[in-house]
Amino acid sequence: MAETYLHGHHDSVLRSHRWRTAENSAGYLLAWLPTGAQVLDVVHAHQLLQHLSDPVRALTEMRRVCRPGGLVAARDGDYGGMFWFPEDPELTRWQSLYRAVARALGGEPDAGRCLLSWARAAGFAQVEASASAWCYTGPDDRPWWGTLWAQRLTESPFGDRAVEQGLASRADLERLARAWLRWADREDGWFCIPHGEIMCRV
Repeated sequence: MAETYLHGHHDSVLRSHRWRTAENSAGYLLAWLPTGAQVLDVVHAHQLLQHLSDPVRALTEMRRVCRPGGLVAARDGDYGGMFWFPEDPELTRWQSLYRAVARALGGEPDAGRCLLSWARAAGFAQVEASASAWCYTGPDDRPWWGTLWAQRLTESPFGDRAVEQGLASRADLERLARAWLRWADREDGWFCIPHGEIMCRV
């Protein structure tokens, strides 16, 4: 199966990629990095394995190329574990749609909870598993995140793939986008994304 990046490369996707830093996206790894570490002393995948049809094979390859004694690390979100306030049935429909589209393309949107199992299947004997979260709230983060998802639904390849797979209509996507904008307008709006993390010694 050819791998397909579900989100594509629309600006609504790239904006969230540009927001990521080592601190907010790999904080669990930073304390493990020795002074002077070089490429392939630490092999790290962030929000990658959820998009692959064979994440165990990817981890196996990461283990192969990593220097003996080095670290293989991965962090992935868990769409099934996301939660928000206020409740909105349309955001619940968005969550179900996202997971269905991801699986239709061969990915695993709930990858965060699978990482430890995948690491074991890839042959790692020493694995430390942990979790952390992103939380979007407040007058800057909330409209940024809500608008980003409204655009992903209506302008990015995610929406196209939902329609191509017969999982949503354009009208459905517009309705879900409006729900994201409603959420973004709420001063008490709050959205949490849990992430699974693994640290594997080679």
